[in-house]
Order: sequence, then C-alpha cells, then structure tokens
Amino acid sequence: MHPLPDNPSHGGGPTNPTVLARVVLEDVENAHTTSRARQNDVNQAIADLQQTARFLPEGLTGPFILHLSVQTNGLVFDVRNAQDKPLRIYRISLTPFRRLIKDYVLLVDSFDEAVSEGNTMRVRAIDMGRRGLHNDGAALMVERLRGKIDMDDETARRLFTLASILQQRR
Repeated sequence: MHPLPDNPSHGGGPTNPTVLARVVLEDVENAHTTSRARQNDVNQAIADLQQTARFLPEGLTGPFILHLSVQTNGLVFDVRNAQDKPLRIYRISLTPFRRLIKDYVLLVDSFDEAVSEGNTMRVRAIDMGRRGLHNDGAALMVERLRGKIDMDDETARRLFTLASILQQRR
C-alpha cells in the first residue's frame, strides 16, 4: 500500500488523484432529516469532502465521484470516475460502528438541544464528547477500509458523519 501524496494546497484541482469531485448520498429523497442542524451537518460534510478530501482507492486514480448508501447493515462506497462511470464498489459492515453511531446521534441531539437552550457550558461539554466519538468513528472507518481506500483522518471524520446520518435514516 502506498501512502497518500502530500496535499497541502488541495483546492480540489482536477488533476489531483485523491479528489472527491462529488459526493452523492443515495436514497436521500426517500429519507427525512430530523432537524435543520442535521441537514446542515450533512451539507457541510459533503462540502468539506469535495474541497479537502484525501481519498484514494487502491489501484485507482481520481478525481472520483462517491455514491454512499446503507444497504442491509452495510455502508456501500460506490466509487466512480469523473464521468460517473462505476469503477469499484466497497462494502463494510456497520455492525462495528453501531454503538458509536448510536452514541454520536444521541450527543448530536443533546448538542442541538443545549444550543437552543443557550447553555454554553453544556454545549462545550457535549462538544468535547462529540469530538471524541467522531475521532473514534474516524479511526474505525480508516481501520475498516485499510487495504481498500486510503484516506486522512479528516476525510474519515466526514465519512463517519455521513454514515451516521444514513444509518439513522434507515
């Protein structure tokens, strides 16, 4: 396995082999988002992935379009080329993520509630816990995709956010 190329000035350039040119969440129109804040999290995660992701499936060169979905307890990474032609599909079980996702969703809901109450001390405490779970989810994402897709921690964090939202919508 080769390491990801250094990418300090990513900028989403079309010649960068690690670019996610677009991220598509499958079946979004059939699912409801529980809050405006949650939809903002989804939009921000996708925007961040499209701007700064370091995402490199083994043996492939980008830019890529990534279609994400949850199917029968698995997270499906449908990796496509810039013309949206299928290149490779990866499936990972969400079972190892189940507890993390459940706890993460509960913390996000608590965070939203604390923000609406204006309780800054509670917001800070919840945010620290949320970051910790986010880091654990990102580490697990990297581990489960090892040998399939190389990515940096920030990309894994964004993908964990999207996996949590997709799993919650099922």
